[in-house]
Amino acid sequence: MLGPPGAGKGTQAARLAKLWRIPHISTGAMLREAVAAGTPLGLQVKAIMESGGLIDDDVITQLVYARLDRPDAEGGFLLDGFPRTVPQAEALDRFCQKRGPLTIVDVFVSEADILRRLAARMICSECGINSQDDRDYTFCHDCGGRLVPRADDKAEVVKNRLAVYHTQTAPLVDFYSSRPTYCRIDGAQLADQVTDAIIAAVVPRP
Repeated sequence: MLGPPGAGKGTQAARLAKLWRIPHISTGAMLREAVAAGTPLGLQVKAIMESGGLIDDDVITQLVYARLDRPDAEGGFLLDGFPRTVPQAEALDRFCQKRGPLTIVDVFVSEADILRRLAARMICSECGINSQDDRDYTFCHDCGGRLVPRADDKAEVVKNRLAVYHTQTAPLVDFYSSRPTYCRIDGAQLADQVTDAIIAAVVPRP
């Protein structure tokens, strides 16, 4: 799934992974777990994440490769947060040569909407999942943990994340857009409408 920070990729990925019974592989959640655990990788990336930067291509690619090689991903997987650069996309293509075709969902949201969304976004302090229910900003719908603001959603960090996205991640649209498996979805719709649009674009009609 492609799209700028705050486009709703995490929310849609979690929904679709449950619907299709495939693992939702969020590199952001994997990295936050490493930070919380105080692993060497976590210590290495903590400062980068809090400043809104991107992790080194080789480090994140190896992390993703290891996750995709697990048995639960053999029947398919849903990537959220990877690839974020063209070199990462090229590495993913190499990995997918032994799998089925890669489907790319590009969730588009205007910058004004992104800034508004991120100003109010919350994350679970226990499991690291973004809040998916606009009606409840207290507890996680998934594990019951308390919701807290994301450290990387502060105004100055958001602006840096958007700048990083435009320079390093937006070129992925050019990399993928000519493929028959690429689809662009209007992310400004209600969450249920975005889900329906993705399913209509991705699932083959009988």
